[in-house]
Amino acid sequence: MGQKLKIAGWIALGAMAGALTTVQVQAVARGTLAPLPLEELQQLAAVFGMVKTDYVEPVDEKKLISDAISGMVASLDPHSQYFDKKSFKEFREGTSGRFVGVGIEISMEDGLVKVVSPIEGSPAFRAGLKPNDLITKIDDAMVKGMTINDAVKRMRGEPSTKVQLTIFRKDENRSFPVTITREEIKTQSVKSKVVEPGYAWMRVSQFQERTVDDFARKLEEIAKESPQLKGLVLDLRNDPGGLLDAAVAISAAFLPENVNVVSTNGQLDESKFVYKAAPQFYLRRGGNDPIKRLHDNTKGLFKTVPLVVLVNEGSASASEIVAGALQDHKRGVIMGSQTFGKGSVQTVRPLGPDTALKLTTARYYTPSGRSIQAKGIVPDVLVDETEEGNLFAALRTREADLTSHLGNGQDKNVDKPDAATLKAREEARERARVRLEEETRKNPNQRLMPEYGSDKDFQLQQAINRLKGAPVLASKTQTERPEEKKDN
Repeated sequence: MGQKLKIAGWIALGAMAGALTTVQVQAVARGTLAPLPLEELQQLAAVFGMVKTDYVEPVDEKKLISDAISGMVASLDPHSQYFDKKSFKEFREGTSGRFVGVGIEISMEDGLVKVVSPIEGSPAFRAGLKPNDLITKIDDAMVKGMTINDAVKRMRGEPSTKVQLTIFRKDENRSFPVTITREEIKTQSVKSKVVEPGYAWMRVSQFQERTVDDFARKLEEIAKESPQLKGLVLDLRNDPGGLLDAAVAISAAFLPENVNVVSTNGQLDESKFVYKAAPQFYLRRGGNDPIKRLHDNTKGLFKTVPLVVLVNEGSASASEIVAGALQDHKRGVIMGSQTFGKGSVQTVRPLGPDTALKLTTARYYTPSGRSIQAKGIVPDVLVDETEEGNLFAALRTREADLTSHLGNGQDKNVDKPDAATLKAREEARERARVRLEEETRKNPNQRLMPEYGSDKDFQLQQAINRLKGAPVLASKTQTERPEEKKDN
């Protein structure tokens, strides 16, 4: 027994020499009374030793252990993740809305990086890059064959360093190099405009650290521009989520004070919590309250203004919290397509100065107690993406399609799809893929879907119609996604 304890001990230290004391090895898992599984830890030690001594090439011990941790966490669900030094830095940049780079929104076209839009005021903007420019080389590396993530990593770097981009400008039929000095970029997650007198559009593309401040400021600008506001469209389409406190704050901008916004429930006591529409539930320590400022400066306009919320299959997590809260309190009409269904909460726990664990610690529930996990928010009015229907929605993946996704926690039927459901989805995806290829060939240089907020945005037009009391062209084909039978 003593030898078993020693083996388990050095594995717990990361396969370093030495052994832990009996008390240390038998430390219990947090929140449980179960001792560590010594037999399985011995197997892990044995595998580590065999790989280290018998593999065809020498292996890096630290990488082996890091990969083992990554595999263990990744097997839990699609959203739990081990962050090494590099991925932790990228994660923090994503939630802060700040990163060091050139400042362009990009997509891929014909294997090249296409500039969708330079971020206003960024180095790329000042260098004269334009929408639809194609990037063919990044420094000396050809872009053809790169993934979009590879291209992003090459364009990001340290502040004040330079990167050379080779640009092909189609409308001028010429290629030319541009040398850009990287700097910190602040992304804009909120856009807004007055669509027509009395009716405004507010888009939130992600819930970041700066989102609430920008959101409140944009609404104040709308109130000044349109003091007789008759209706607002809150656009959460393709919003993948982000920070929970930002979602609570944005919900609080429209809801009565102190009503429930979202609740969470997990194993730990700290994961059992109810978030309300009040400053103490969304304000960070020492911060100002932009939602109170908004309420004071607009005399409570946005607590009562008629509201439509647009969502689709890409609306997930924090955006589903907002949509669910507004729907349950009957504060707004939800329109669009059934949402993604990510109803789980991830907590980031630092493991050291440069590494961390992102772990699913709870499910979240709407004010009426609905679990959204693997199901999503079903709109009050189902509306297609275009007048011709939902052209490419079948290509989008939802939470319930992800391998090892977390169950619903309430309805055990909302879990794994049966064979017939999977076959029907695959057939729908194939039809959408063929149509996408045909449309791309016919319109090689055109945007296939209208830009959100533009005058060709069909769902926005239907939302404005709803606010005006005019007829809405609801979908004739969309239905609530059927509950999926779980294999026992």
